[in-house]
Amino acid sequence: MTHRLRPVGLEYAETAPLRMVFVAEAQAPPGAVFTALADTEGWPRWFREVSSARTTDGGKGREIRLRGGVRFRETVMTAEPGERYAYRIDETNAPGLRALLEEWTLAPSGGGTLVRYVFALDAPMPVHLAARLARPGLGRAFRTAVRNLDHLLAGK
Repeated sequence: MTHRLRPVGLEYAETAPLRMVFVAEAQAPPGAVFTALADTEGWPRWFREVSSARTTDGGKGREIRLRGGVRFRETVMTAEPGERYAYRIDETNAPGLRALLEEWTLAPSGGGTLVRYVFALDAPMPVHLAARLARPGLGRAFRTAVRNLDHLLAGK
């Protein structure tokens, strides 16, 4: 069964009832990190939790499958080269979500990139609490993904 989520705008990254923010350093420059983020089909190579990913609607959308069977149909909200990449989840097979936006912002840091990831969510209280409990795992997955992406971009 597919669940349709409430459409939200970019401001949701700052106003969502539950916001989880994670930060990691990449050695690669912001332009290279952004190019990898915008290459939807490449995500499974560096983000372990993503089992498949494809672009839809001429690059305006994405279909993502996670390991374990969760699926998302998304709208790319912004793709600002070297600075920001954000997408809103429109449909999912995961029950209980009302709205979800994910935002990646990039800033130069030394010779590399400071990567900031915001997971902005609205859900009923039981899902809200489960998401809070999942925070350490989500943070670990994000940091591992950035490290894997860095290795991929460095050709290691």
